Amino acid sequence: MRVTGNTVLITGGGSGIGFALAQRFAARENTVIICGRRGDKLEEAKQSISGLHTVVCDVASPGEREDLVNRVMSDFPEINVLVNNAGIQRRIDLTSNEDWDRTGSEIAVNLEAPIHLSQLFFPHLASKENSAIVNVTSGLSFVPLANVPVYCATKAALHSFTASLRWQLKDTPVEVIEIIPPAVDTDLQAPGLHTFGVDVDEFADHVFKELEKGKIEIAYGTALAGSRASRDQLDETFERMNSTFR
Repeated sequence: MRVTGNTVLITGGGSGIGFALAQRFAARENTVIICGRRGDKLEEAKQSISGLHTVVCDVASPGEREDLVNRVMSDFPEINVLVNNAGIQRRIDLTSNEDWDRTGSEIAVNLEAPIHLSQLFFPHLASKENSAIVNVTSGLSFVPLANVPVYCATKAALHSFTASLRWQLKDTPVEVIEIIPPAVDTDLQAPGLHTFGVDVDEFADHVFKELEKGKIEIAYGTALAGSRASRDQLDETFERMNSTFR
């Protein structure tokens, strides 16, 4: 993938991995647009990154996704890179009677939105040279953590969708790239609940080094090990990771 001279949309770009990717795209002479649900976080990001463009959008909503696509293609007709990064990770007790709206929103943000946005943007991206759809999945796509079951299921599904999308688009100008993070120190679950894992800047630097090499699947640390493990290795890792939740 070309890492300079692009027009890039990053969903969930106001914080965490999305913000770190936005910083690095902006530093490489790309036009960068980020979207997110919280206008205050987008404004903070805009103050930190020179020339950044922001759009308030809840990608859980199909209507807002369609409005986002129409606005971005109208205001930034040169857009050639979509980064599906927005994600929700919630700890859930599957034996509890949880309100479906919360579960449905997690599925919508993590899985429905990347699929829908990829479909909506594809005709436009196919008309551009050096275009790409970049999906951010997770090392938990391969070894689920039982206390965040919906997140893991959606990321496993997004990994599968990415492979199918890459195959279907192999004869088009659109490159399909998967970024597979390990646990990264961000506010993924909520402020103060995900303060562990790899430093976000260390991870984002690795991603860009691999993008510059033309890699189409980029994993790091434990996510790299999980994405390449055998079934027996995955089963052993699952037991070890989840032993404390019994």
